[in-house]
Amino acid sequence: MPGSLYEEKVKNTIHAARQSSTVEVKLPGTRKPVSVAKPFPSPVDWRDHWIYFLMIDRFNNPDASPKTAWDREAGGRQGGTFNGVKDKLGYLKDLGAGVVWLTPVLKNRQSPPDESHHGYGIMDFLEVDPRFGSSPKDAETEFINLVNEAHARGLYIILDIVINHAGDVFVYKDKDGNIKNEMDWSHEVCSINWRDENGDPNLSWQVLPPSNLLQPDAAIWPAELQNNDWFRRQGKGSGPIQGDFCTLKDFRTEFTDIYKDKPVWNLLIRAYQYVIAKFDLDGFRIDTLKHVEREFALTFCNAVREFAFSIGKKNFFIFGETKGDEKDLAAYTGRYTHEEEGRIGADASLDFPLMWRLSPAIKGFEPPTAVEDVFNFRKKVQEDNHLLSTHGEASRFFVTFIDNHDEHSRFLYPRDGGDYSHQLTLALGCIFSLQGIPCLYYGTEQGLKGTQEIYWSNFEGKPEHVREALWGKANAFDPDNPFYTEVKEMSRIRDAEPALRYGRQYFRQVSGNNSDFGFSKETGGIIAFSRILNDQEVIVAANTNTRFPFSGWVLIDSRINDDNTVFKIAYSNYRTAGSVKPSSGDVRFYDRNNYRSDGWARRILVDLQPMEIQFLAPE
Repeated sequence: MPGSLYEEKVKNTIHAARQSSTVEVKLPGTRKPVSVAKPFPSPVDWRDHWIYFLMIDRFNNPDASPKTAWDREAGGRQGGTFNGVKDKLGYLKDLGAGVVWLTPVLKNRQSPPDESHHGYGIMDFLEVDPRFGSSPKDAETEFINLVNEAHARGLYIILDIVINHAGDVFVYKDKDGNIKNEMDWSHEVCSINWRDENGDPNLSWQVLPPSNLLQPDAAIWPAELQNNDWFRRQGKGSGPIQGDFCTLKDFRTEFTDIYKDKPVWNLLIRAYQYVIAKFDLDGFRIDTLKHVEREFALTFCNAVREFAFSIGKKNFFIFGETKGDEKDLAAYTGRYTHEEEGRIGADASLDFPLMWRLSPAIKGFEPPTAVEDVFNFRKKVQEDNHLLSTHGEASRFFVTFIDNHDEHSRFLYPRDGGDYSHQLTLALGCIFSLQGIPCLYYGTEQGLKGTQEIYWSNFEGKPEHVREALWGKANAFDPDNPFYTEVKEMSRIRDAEPALRYGRQYFRQVSGNNSDFGFSKETGGIIAFSRILNDQEVIVAANTNTRFPFSGWVLIDSRINDDNTVFKIAYSNYRTAGSVKPSSGDVRFYDRNNYRSDGWARRILVDLQPMEIQFLAPE
């Protein structure tokens, strides 16, 4: 792999990406290879696809079992590989996924005790981590083959990347001369020693020697990053954009040289442009995006987007981990029309505000109106900040989810021993029907429910994270698993109903007596909303009560529907079938403050079992 951002290999790779070509890919079980365009073109609209997120080390290895028990807390590497992912691309395609999001693949520190199973501790920004290869020397080729086969199957690949920090590439020396892997925050720059090829601190390397004297596993690469000034060197964080993440060393991205240039910006931008060119990727998910200054975040996204355009990827997708409230997400997403620079941030953000309210609402800890509140506040933030949008809807700007790799328990967490399978499929139904691009965390479709430790009665604290080694589970990739079949059916319906992908969204009042209509403000109530696209309305109704059914009415749009419109149950997690016609007449409306108004409305009758969700679409 290249050792410099400006050597011929990098230049040639970037140049080659601008030349259209094809590659022939032989898929398992087929006779004729598939001809795949390179660079692989972007989708017209990313809302036409949903995302499957997997941790490479924890997903699959067809050649070996996990190194420890698959469902136990494991801070070290379990052994998942690129070939393990490639082996299951057909499984993911059949599930209905359109996009595979991979945890970082770039080289982490190789020597113990840093096993870096997650990939976020990068020490070489131009090389693939050899440990993800079935054979370490073939890792790069195996990753290229993975991407090529995904493209041959019509799947897109999004790579998780890091621009805020590097791996544990140096140690600190405190005032007493003690060596520390991590330090508490210091207001002054600290003394450091870079790590050698064995992962040990070299006490003579307070500043690195010339790169030609360094081994590939030492310090940090490419050579242009081997500069003390590019790192903050002040220990663990203070404030939103300052400091290390434990042992992960923070870049000093805001550093400005005597020419008023930003060298760290330029180096990271070029490194990731090379990664796109080399591996033909379709998008980036940016880790810890809000921890870099907003100016860099926007500049990075614009530079990557321009490069992607230059090689023919006209809709390269960038979404960020901007973990925070709506204002944080809005600051890093889309374009603010009142800003003169004209820069556009990330295309979307992971929808943490929705996840934080949707899960407790579905589990009966908060009322259904908590979900509506998310979208009402979101609309206000977007309006206040002049965020460029399309007819007021936000479906393209958010990646929605209920589980991820940073949580300590999955949504399916039956600690009391109860059966919450319908509750999980209700949650997934909401993700597949609310505004946003759905994202499914690996193993959800096989009923993973977290590591064993969280179910111990005497367990205190938290396990590392929910990162089970899926392939260690018996019948781990079962296409007949009930959760797999439910996700597959939801995906089919979402594909068939454009309103669920692009439609405007309206939360609906409900009634148990067909006369008094209001919003569910009590726990265990009804989540009801419409997705409307042009003259098509799809109704989604979900009963969050774990014990009692609901039979009642949901308001619909009276202008695009009449009393002869027939709504069929397009999806139910109980497999309920049937159809219904609306009725109309005088009713009483109650707003969130119980203010009453009288009027006329059209509505439909829904019958929901406990924890049932239905999608009702016009025939």
